[in-house]
Amino acid sequence: MVMVSDQARGGISFGPFTFVPGERLLTKEGVPVELGARALDILIALLSRPNEVISKKDLMARVWPDVRVEEGSLRFHMASLRKALGDGRNGARYITTLAGQGYCFVAPVSRAPGAPDLPRATETIPYANLPARLNRMVGRDADVVQLAKQLIASRIVTIVGAGGVGKTTVAIAVAHHLKEVFANSILFVDLGMLNDPKLAPTAVASMLGQSVQSDDATPSLVAFLRSRRILLILDTCEHLVDAVAPLAANIIEAAPQVHILATSREALRIESEQIYRLDALACPPDNPAVSAAELGKFPATQLFVERALASGARFDLGEAEAAIVADICRKLDGVALSIELAARRVESHGLQQTAKLLDQHLAWLWQGSRSAPPRQRTLRATLEWSHGLLSELERVVLRRLAVFVGPFTLDAALDVVTCTKLDRSEVFDAIDNLVAKSMLVSRPIGAMMRYRLLDTTRAYVLGASQDPAEEADLAARHATYYRRWLEQTGNEWENLPTGAQRAPYFAGLNNVRAALEWCFRENGNRSIGVDLAAAATPVFLAMSLLVECQRWSELALLTLVDQRRGGQEEMHLQAGLGISLLFTQGNSDRVHAALTRSLSIAEDGGDAFHISAMLSMLHLYHLRNGDYRLALECAERSSSLASTHDDAMLRTLANALLGISRHLVGDLPGARGALEAALENEASSALAGAVYFGFDHLSLARASLATTLWLQGYPVQACELALEAIHRAEGMKHPVSLVIALTALITLLWLDELDAAEHHLSWFVARAETQYFAPYVDVGHGLQAELAIRRGDVEAVQQLISCLDRLHTAHYERFTVRFSLMIARSFAATGRLTEGITLVDNTIRLVQSKGGIPYTPELLRLKGSILLKMPKPRIKEAETCFMQSLEFSRAQGLRAWELRTATEFAAHWANQGRVEDARTLLRPVFEQFTEGFDAPDLQTAKSLLTALG
Repeated sequence: MVMVSDQARGGISFGPFTFVPGERLLTKEGVPVELGARALDILIALLSRPNEVISKKDLMARVWPDVRVEEGSLRFHMASLRKALGDGRNGARYITTLAGQGYCFVAPVSRAPGAPDLPRATETIPYANLPARLNRMVGRDADVVQLAKQLIASRIVTIVGAGGVGKTTVAIAVAHHLKEVFANSILFVDLGMLNDPKLAPTAVASMLGQSVQSDDATPSLVAFLRSRRILLILDTCEHLVDAVAPLAANIIEAAPQVHILATSREALRIESEQIYRLDALACPPDNPAVSAAELGKFPATQLFVERALASGARFDLGEAEAAIVADICRKLDGVALSIELAARRVESHGLQQTAKLLDQHLAWLWQGSRSAPPRQRTLRATLEWSHGLLSELERVVLRRLAVFVGPFTLDAALDVVTCTKLDRSEVFDAIDNLVAKSMLVSRPIGAMMRYRLLDTTRAYVLGASQDPAEEADLAARHATYYRRWLEQTGNEWENLPTGAQRAPYFAGLNNVRAALEWCFRENGNRSIGVDLAAAATPVFLAMSLLVECQRWSELALLTLVDQRRGGQEEMHLQAGLGISLLFTQGNSDRVHAALTRSLSIAEDGGDAFHISAMLSMLHLYHLRNGDYRLALECAERSSSLASTHDDAMLRTLANALLGISRHLVGDLPGARGALEAALENEASSALAGAVYFGFDHLSLARASLATTLWLQGYPVQACELALEAIHRAEGMKHPVSLVIALTALITLLWLDELDAAEHHLSWFVARAETQYFAPYVDVGHGLQAELAIRRGDVEAVQQLISCLDRLHTAHYERFTVRFSLMIARSFAATGRLTEGITLVDNTIRLVQSKGGIPYTPELLRLKGSILLKMPKPRIKEAETCFMQSLEFSRAQGLRAWELRTATEFAAHWANQGRVEDARTLLRPVFEQFTEGFDAPDLQTAKSLLTALG
């Protein structure tokens, strides 16, 4: 990047110095020179008429317009100017004093082309003391209006906030807003340049042109202000607060027309003071759905974009860029100074690299505006300034508080930070002071106050050296506290509150993650890590955080020593590992081993709740494997367990498992009874919405009941229940339960509700992909292929075959029969008749070996249909298949399949001239139905009956 010199920017040079009028910036060989506002005004006046004598009277009129001052003030600031220039040292001469006449600038001056003319010294500059207001201030208009009202009403207001949040900028804007009210009588005093508290009254008095004749300028200053109406802005008070507070109190008490607007990182704490806490700029939520168009609604991102473009950056703000900008602003906590420093880097580094550098904390040294006070030229300088104002006790407590990630409670802080060297009362007082000094942010959530360090502050504090033993003790206390917190909140995760009330849970979970990272680090405490991971497993499952659940369960199990095997910790860790692998990678021997081991430990310990949970997961494991009889065995064991315990939840779960299994082995009446019993007890059972069993089994029960009702000949009830299953699962906001409930889509496909099925399928696949539910992604794509086939796209069969192959690899056989049936149907439609029959025969054998009787009549019907399409129709075999299909359907109460087979069989007989036989076959089957006469199968049957007369 090409550097532009001050001279090239339109400067006025003399000796090694350059003055840039547009920025009120004086540099020496390119390095900014620190100079007070009055001294700088004197230099400007002298430079406007080099080699000319300017009288003291003219200089005072120029530097102190509309304010009467004594010559002592001019001499004071002239001395400061000469000292800054080094006037008289090593032969350098810039300003000459002419006794009785005034002052003259005598050094040679050169002016760059385009440098603006300085106003003549004989002209007055109104409001010269009040810094210029920013051309555009982002996100602070409401603050300015509110502050102006408070200042008029109460006379003294302190703007309190963290370093870099924009307190000075807002104070200046308020002063400009009130210029007319105070008839331009506004004095801006930057106390940040002072180090000695005793000089605070002197600085204010001298800027008002008062001659200071004693060590304490307060009495004369108060006397001068007593009859005057003026707005005093006391900027950057935090390091002089003990001196500024009594000064401000004296002025407010004695000078009734004086109003004071102070800025500080802590309040003055004097009578009548109103505190206005200036928060950081609002940032977009951590939500990928926030679009580029919405960034303009948030002041933080708006400021970033404006400052980046003003610094010469060029970028198109598309969706990807918007996400990066939002992430940068969140990392910087909406602090205006930090955002501006980062935005300046975009021109040279680009958006992505700027974000990466933030993660590496290189942003601490980024340079800001040259005209800014030294404490605000880099982020590190701002943090060091704030840190330097703390007592040693406050620094120690702040360093220990940095162990927390995000918000934390006072109880958590007292429990974790307290140690042998710090008692609870000291920690409590230090936290109180850190909040007062804006080093800790406090905010109520409900009835509980939450605290947190800004991310930049936390990173700075963590970068400070710390005793390794102290750090390990602190991290261990932090991890132990959050293990207890997980145990205390264990029953709350399945039904979290909405809105802001959820925030404490997620903040706590972030601390759990940080604690786990430390525990399993090289120098961490793995024993504590095992306990913490075991306590976190149910929460990870409840939140569908399966990848995390798998990671920490695996690490903890690898760490588990023999002495601790067989206990509660291993039981939960094995469950977490088995369930997370089941949903993310599919069935495997490893999954079965983990679930079985967890079940064995639960049985040894007599933990009925966990036994039931593991039986439910093994039940799902066998369902996905297509081993429906083994799944039924798990359901029957669960039922036996429930019968020995007076527990509604265990009974409800057992009924759900029994109903699902009986449905799949062909016992529809038994399935319906069990499923309806489970759903009837839903309201009174704690199982309603429970996800500690891996997912909400009632969602699957409702989907299974929908399928059962359809098979029994109740299409309207089936459709309503299928949609209810999907909508209820969506309301739970639990991804695993949702993708399982969406198996109700098979009922919608059977009912030819293709548009509704397509809508939910798209959502299903997107969710499964987002959550890395690998088998369910293939299920979703398979159902999409089936949907395409039902709409006449027989070429989609190849996609369906590919999905089925991937599901075989994952040992996910739950949809094997269904998808094989659709593939065989497509083979028949495209003339691949022999392949179709072979696939049907293989599928029938699979059903006979593992269960899945509800599909048998449909497979036999499809085989008969294909046999009739052969080049030499095999009529007897086809009729045998139709007869077997009808017998199976009637024996199992499968009216839906019976209607399909009867319709096709009747059409076949009608084509052979056996009209009466056809009518006799179809009519009684059709007349069994009492609803859903608009359904495609019923309409086809009705049309055929009409044609048969």
